[in-house]
Amino acid sequence: MILFFYNQDGDDMKIYLDLIALLNFGMDFLLLMTVNYTLKRNVSLKKIALGSLIGSLTLILLFLPCSKIVLILLKIITSFFICIVTFHFESIRYTIENMIYFYMTGTILGGFMYYLNIEFSYKQEGIVFFHNGLSINFIFLIIISPIILYIYLRSNKKLRSQYNHYYELLISFKDGKKLTVNAFLDTGNKLLDPITNKAIILIEKTSLEGFNLEKIIYVPYNSLNNHGLLKCIVPKYVEIKGMKSKQYLIGISEEKFQIDGINCILNSKCQEDLLC
Repeated sequence: MILFFYNQDGDDMKIYLDLIALLNFGMDFLLLMTVNYTLKRNVSLKKIALGSLIGSLTLILLFLPCSKIVLILLKIITSFFICIVTFHFESIRYTIENMIYFYMTGTILGGFMYYLNIEFSYKQEGIVFFHNGLSINFIFLIIISPIILYIYLRSNKKLRSQYNHYYELLISFKDGKKLTVNAFLDTGNKLLDPITNKAIILIEKTSLEGFNLEKIIYVPYNSLNNHGLLKCIVPKYVEIKGMKSKQYLIGISEEKFQIDGINCILNSKCQEDLLC
């Protein structure tokens, strides 16, 4: 189906509705697939295809004589039905979460498409852009969109896996001072004081500036590469996720940890306490 429009210069423009509908269907299918994988909804391809079909029918909204606000509300309602048809309805919270990820993924993909379309379809002279090429929408959909979404999924999965091991640790010292640090749960840290059998949490020395470090104990340790004595502090208690414990020592690390935003390494024993 072809629609003819006239621009301001009086030139006619052709719009192929069947191609636009196909493009819209493909984009919605990729977005719903991404949401399905990210949130582990485990729905069938038939439901994803049906939801994408409903999304492609929203082209009708573009020809309705309504204001922008009404159009936005209609699109939100349509997205609501798309998510219900694709992922079924369990609760309002469940459906809203599906919608949020649907829009987030669409924003990411749409942003890349807009950027590449500007780069390849427009010519720039100073701060002025003018059309000087072919639109890459279909090329983007067929080749680049799955790649972008695959990279997004892998990155999202990696970040979720990594940041699941991030915790906020509060250390209360015996002189009444307290310190809050960003900690990483390292299952490879199994350091124990052989005398008290207390697990050792490692912290960067720079994080302890301004604290009284006179009462130091030395704990022997062995690792794969070396052994020696580790400087440790006996705290009043440590607190993780509201749980307080006196069964830990604070080991002082002379080196900075190579993990973004982290200045403390939790002991593997913390994992047992967190699961209790």
